[in-house]
Amino acid sequence: MPVRVLVVDDSAFFRRRLTEIFAADVHIEVVGTAVDGRQAIEQVKVLKPDVVTMDIEMPVMDGISATRKIMASHPTPILMFSALTTQGAKATLDALEAGAVDFLPKRMEDISADKEVAKRQLCARVRLVGVKGLNAITKGVAVTPHPASSARPLATKPVRKPGRRGQYKVVAIGTSTGGPVALQKVLTQLPANFPLPVLLIQHMPSTFTPAFAERLNKLCGINVKEASDGDVLKPGLALLAPGGKQMVVEQTRGATVVRILESESGQTYKPSVDMTFSSLAEVFNAEVLSVVLTGMGADGREGARLLHQRGATVWAQDEATSVIYGMPAAIADAGLADRILALGDVASNIVEMV
Repeated sequence: MPVRVLVVDDSAFFRRRLTEIFAADVHIEVVGTAVDGRQAIEQVKVLKPDVVTMDIEMPVMDGISATRKIMASHPTPILMFSALTTQGAKATLDALEAGAVDFLPKRMEDISADKEVAKRQLCARVRLVGVKGLNAITKGVAVTPHPASSARPLATKPVRKPGRRGQYKVVAIGTSTGGPVALQKVLTQLPANFPLPVLLIQHMPSTFTPAFAERLNKLCGINVKEASDGDVLKPGLALLAPGGKQMVVEQTRGATVVRILESESGQTYKPSVDMTFSSLAEVFNAEVLSVVLTGMGADGREGARLLHQRGATVWAQDEATSVIYGMPAAIADAGLADRILALGDVASNIVEMV
């Protein structure tokens, strides 16, 4: 069955454009459109779509308010369209906090310079969110279970080796789709006197990471900042990889610092979990506690493989609480997970181990 989509935007041109793009995909059916948030709420009640594409700025009722009301009354996967600006970043983070599962740039050229590639990526994201996005909303009922999920252990059960308390010198967390909310949930549960540095790798545009780091810093007991080249790893400080660049660690004479590198041509993920994890394996060997949370694709698997080979600890989020069970599934399927954890258990397990 095709994914049933409700398109919400106050621009008739954008509604028509999205409808035409989706109509060209046999796996997507546009079941209705709405011109503002209030109309969207009513359409969700009547049409019961699999996914809603939602604009942020609209008359009568904005997309963030509509998202909050839809999630309270008729939980539905919502994909936000966002402007890649500082103001757009703050609004998008508000929308994700209100319950949206993911976001995309409103300008197609910000998705890809190739229009046809942008259209394909947009449709792929809508299909995936429509099929998988309800997983996290329903708190554990997967719409289409991962083929190997029945063979996986239950959440919080050790998979390989338990790790040793106190063996770690750094915590690293990688994530993508669903990550902003997941990271907020984990980091706000860490105590202000957390004894280790934390590295965060979230797939996110460069205009979003400063606002995201600022938001986390206000909410968390630990300090959070967007990483700058030469930042020293310190206890209780979380460094967020800048969007559009790569973050690696380097051992200097007196300290361990991060290096922020320009992304090379052809690199899919900017920042890349694989690159950060790999550099941690080189510097810290077994003294790394790494966690892969919700996200699309398999970024982090090869970096986790290097960490695994050095004796470091690798955890993955479980399928039931992942918005998109891609990155954690890649870790579990490769046999690299020491533990598979529900999102709500990640912080307490980190605190216990360090």
